[in-house]
Amino acid sequence: QVQLMESGGGSVPAGGSLRLSCSMSLRIFSNYRLAWFRQAAGKEREGVVSFRVVGDPTYAGFVKGRFTISKDSDKNTVYLQMDNLEPEDTATYYCAASAAPFSVFQFLDRTLYDVWGQGTQVTVSS
Repeated sequence: QVQLMESGGGSVPAGGSLRLSCSMSLRIFSNYRLAWFRQAAGKEREGVVSFRVVGDPTYAGFVKGRFTISKDSDKNTVYLQMDNLEPEDTATYYCAASAAPFSVFQFLDRTLYDVWGQGTQVTVSS
């Protein structure tokens, strides 16, 4: 059973933009901590941003103000707007969710998320 459905990946030149979407059930949207992770070829999966429907998101340092989270409560969908993309952003991007309690230091810890989407590929050319 697919609980998180990502879309919106693609190929863009450096400096371009993409918006990723992650659709989910109302139960997950309203009650879970959500996150975007990414995994480049040959590298470990790393956190991009962690957030709840209410409250401020926590972004990874490499985002540098280029990525922004938004939410559509009518559609139970979250979006990751990515601007000024760099070749280093090339990766498969995953939406993740967890009902577990988190400390502020754990928001981007991938081992605490147990619901994952199938991933969407983002390729940024130089």
